[in-house]
Amino acid sequence: MFPAERIVCLTEETVETLYLLGEQDRIVGISGYCVRPPEARRDKPRVSKPDLVLSFSDLQADIVAALIRRGVAVHAFNQRSIAEIFDMIRMLGAMVGAADRADRLAAELTDGLAEARRRAARLPYRPRVYFEEWNEPMISGIAWVSELIEIAGGIDIFFDRACGKSAQDRIVTEAEIIARMPDVIIGSWCGKKFRPEKVVARPGFAQIPAVRSNAVHEIKSPLILQPGPAALTAGLTELRRCIEGAACAC
Repeated sequence: MFPAERIVCLTEETVETLYLLGEQDRIVGISGYCVRPPEARRDKPRVSKPDLVLSFSDLQADIVAALIRRGVAVHAFNQRSIAEIFDMIRMLGAMVGAADRADRLAAELTDGLAEARRRAARLPYRPRVYFEEWNEPMISGIAWVSELIEIAGGIDIFFDRACGKSAQDRIVTEAEIIARMPDVIIGSWCGKKFRPEKVVARPGFAQIPAVRSNAVHEIKSPLILQPGPAALTAGLTELRRCIEGAACAC
C-alpha cells in the first residue's frame, strides 16, 4: 500500500506532526480549530477531497462513521498518555513513509522530557498542582497532562483520576480541591478563555495556598490539550514556568 497523498486532519496534533516530519504537502484539509503550526492555518484549506482522514477519539465517532459509509479511508487515533503520543508519532510516520524521521522526532522529544526531569530534580520543593480542563463541571487533567506535571516538577493532586478514559471520570468537586490544598492552580478551558477571577471566588477557595499566593495561571489549550508534539514542548515549557515559580517562592 502506497502512502496516502491527500490527507485531511480533523485534529491539530496530526497536522503539527506531519509538518515536523516534512510531510505537510500531503495535507489537503484541516480542522477550523487548528492553530499550530501557524502556516497550516494560513496555507491549508478547511475542506478537500481526501484519500485518508485522520481523526481523534470517540468525540469524532459520528463524523468518522459518516465518512466510512461514504467510502473514505479513516484512521482514528486515541492517544491519552505520553507513551501513546509517541506511538501516534511513529505510526503516522510509518503511514506516510517517514518512519526514520518519526523515530528521530520521537528521540528529540524524549531528550526534551529527560532534560525537564533533570531540571525538576533541582527544585527545592515539588508544588501540588490542580489542573482544570473545564469548569462546568470541574474536570481535572487527562493522563498526558498529569504526566507532564510530574516531569515539570509538580505533583498532580488528582493523579488518581488522570487515567479515566472519559471526562466524566475526571469530574471533581470544590470540596475535593480544597481538601487537597494545591499550591498552584492551572486552568486550560478547552475552547474558551480561562477566568481566574471566577476560580478564586469559589466558596472556600480563599484558604487554598494557590489562591493565597496568587499562583493561579492559564495555559492556552492548543499548547497543552492537543496530545501531540506541542504538549511535549510548548505545553511542558508553560507547566515548568508555573511550577518552578511556585517552587522557588516557597
